[in-house]
Amino acid sequence: MPRSRYRVQSDPCPHFLTATVNHWLPLFTRPETVDIILNSWRFLQRDTNFQLYGYVILENHLHLIAASDNLSHDMQRFKSYTAKQIIAYLELLAFFKRAHKQETTYQVWEEGNHPQIIESEAVMRQKLDYIHYNPVKRGYVDQPEHWRYSSARNYAGQEGLIEVIRAW
Repeated sequence: MPRSRYRVQSDPCPHFLTATVNHWLPLFTRPETVDIILNSWRFLQRDTNFQLYGYVILENHLHLIAASDNLSHDMQRFKSYTAKQIIAYLELLAFFKRAHKQETTYQVWEEGNHPQIIESEAVMRQKLDYIHYNPVKRGYVDQPEHWRYSSARNYAGQEGLIEVIRAW
């Protein structure tokens, strides 16, 4: 797959991003691998100006709305760290590595994040609804807030798994 033509357009504006597991493998069916994702975001929230507005983690990809002073760099750090942690946990991804990835033994994430800038409240609401209703559309749950690995709980006034910014 060629390098992504999508780029973060303006820091620190919020962007809608997608991260897909290589070959769409269902890596996030275990709480331990989801915790790797959440812990990485928590670290970025503490270490940088990473702001998480919404997210959903499904079995083989995730969507998030985030902003930071250097979102491209933070997403690179996120993917690098989570890949190393997931590989350490699973140790089976060498079989699915892309042939052109000579500098690494494993590949967890597909290249790119497909960032889309969010410049209005209407676009923010549309992207949050897309994120939150993704598990509903797949038939996993009846209500968005029933999906454990989503910020829909935060927006429904319930306690979520990670802090998100609800004021935009």
